[in-house]
Amino acid sequence: MYDSYNRKIQYLRVSVTDRCNFRCAYCMPAQGVKMLSHDEILSYEEFLRIIRILSNHGVKKIRLTGGEPLVRKGIIPFIRDIAALQAITDISMTTNGSLLAAMAEKLKAAGLTRVNISLDTINPKQFRQITRGGDLAQTLQGIEAALAVGLTPVKLNIVLTNMITEQDIAYFVDFIHREPVSVRFIEYMPIGESATGPGPSIEEIKTMINSFGRGKLKPTIDICGNGPAKYYDLPQAKGSFGFITPISEHFCGVCNRIRLTADGKFKPCLLSNQEIDVKTALRNGASDDKIAELFYQTIAKKPQGHTLTNPDEPTQFFRRMSQIGG
Repeated sequence: MYDSYNRKIQYLRVSVTDRCNFRCAYCMPAQGVKMLSHDEILSYEEFLRIIRILSNHGVKKIRLTGGEPLVRKGIIPFIRDIAALQAITDISMTTNGSLLAAMAEKLKAAGLTRVNISLDTINPKQFRQITRGGDLAQTLQGIEAALAVGLTPVKLNIVLTNMITEQDIAYFVDFIHREPVSVRFIEYMPIGESATGPGPSIEEIKTMINSFGRGKLKPTIDICGNGPAKYYDLPQAKGSFGFITPISEHFCGVCNRIRLTADGKFKPCLLSNQEIDVKTALRNGASDDKIAELFYQTIAKKPQGHTLTNPDEPTQFFRRMSQIGG
């Protein structure tokens, strides 16, 4: 499947829930957001039907997101059902890691391939402030468990807010020397209200990393599921650093993903309000061909690029990041 700009579309990000046990300052307001009712959220059976249909039309990669996907009951059998289709070659998950320690082994056994774990700081106080109550120790235990059971590669996602410090960068430099993890720094995206602001630039982070006396960053591409990140090695390090630049150097030209929200909408672009309703079609008895047609309509609407930095095309986003799945 190719879109209007000759991008091969084979990746579906599936938000299985809008619930989350964190209230991250750059993701949602302190009071949270209005939760969907149970009936508004797609059932696992509905998600699975969509995935099965789309796997016959070129989708080979599934990433499960939320909210926080591990707060939804039944996530492990759902992953097992996706794997049983034998058409999806890569099943991954984005998680805050707080519930991962107790579930990692079963997730791996069910068919989960790898995880991305959010870790914006390693300072416990700052972590509680960013997540509005999260326990850093639980997330660190989740990372350890993911490594122990072989969810490979483990990727850590760090959003560059104004709370990140040089001590955080020093920790991550040491961490990739000890563990085969990929630590990815992500430019702050100003979507909606936020209690945090942008932090250091990607170039400032690279300069900090190079200043610690552990060698200089060297570009590499040998990362499974590398997506939009540009990866770099350090000498003798087991892991790597990745840099994701949706603002300063956007990667829209190679974006191969479509999103499915928890309430059953196909989204052609994270940074767009465009949506196509698939839930109504599902619940009105639509055929497999009709579901596939809606997916093709979504692909046709995939824009050439986002307009987040274009002052002539301001976007008022009606979904928070937590309601899309990132």
